[in-house]
Amino acid sequence: MKSTRTVSMLAAVAAVACMTTFAVVPAAQAADQAGTVTSSRSFPSYSVARKDLTVEATSTSAEADSNWGSTENLNVPHTQSQAEKDAAAAEKAAQEQAAREQAEAAAAASRSAERQTLSQSSDSDSSASSDSTSSGTTISAPAANASADALVAYATQFVGYPYVSGGNTPNGWDCSGFVQYVFAQFGISLPRTSGEQATVGTAVASIADAKPGDILANGTHAAIYIGNGLVINAMNPVQGTQICGLSVFYSSYSIRRVL
Repeated sequence: MKSTRTVSMLAAVAAVACMTTFAVVPAAQAADQAGTVTSSRSFPSYSVARKDLTVEATSTSAEADSNWGSTENLNVPHTQSQAEKDAAAAEKAAQEQAAREQAEAAAAASRSAERQTLSQSSDSDSSASSDSTSSGTTISAPAANASADALVAYATQFVGYPYVSGGNTPNGWDCSGFVQYVFAQFGISLPRTSGEQATVGTAVASIADAKPGDILANGTHAAIYIGNGLVINAMNPVQGTQICGLSVFYSSYSIRRVL
């Protein structure tokens, strides 16, 4: 009887345990379905604490009057802006223009002084064997024979004589005025302008066929050929009358022979 009662009690306990198990599982599943996640993570334990945790935060002291420099002491290259470059270029061009104007003014003043001296001097005899310019330079009379070599020899003595726009005498001439004057001393009358002088006499085919004494001319310049690719000509107010190469002609030209 007693053993029967004991078995009944054990069975009741087992039944209660089973009911408890089934009650817990659905509750866990319900919690999982509601989006609740439970996790656990274990970390290793440390028995020794780290030292020198602030080693990277150490600082260095400096004297209160220490000089660490400033941005003014930095050697930084200076790059000009486009506006600064344009301003510098304009200033340089202005300086060059001023220098040219000063040189031209000096040349004009020199020519003016020469003309004033000429007006105060007495006229020379046109039949004399030699003439003198206002600067006192003696001009040799042209040779009696009107040969090309004589004309070139006569023309080359005028190197350094002044350039005067519109002039046609040793006291000042322009390019065509110089050519006209030289040929006039040999009894040859030429037109006044370079464009007209480019049509006189006989045409020469090329510079390879040119001879000393030929006239080289176009609409803007005229010169006398002296051989070896050189001409004598009145160039400009600064350079005056000079011997130079054919590069003095910036465009094509005619070669004319009158002797």
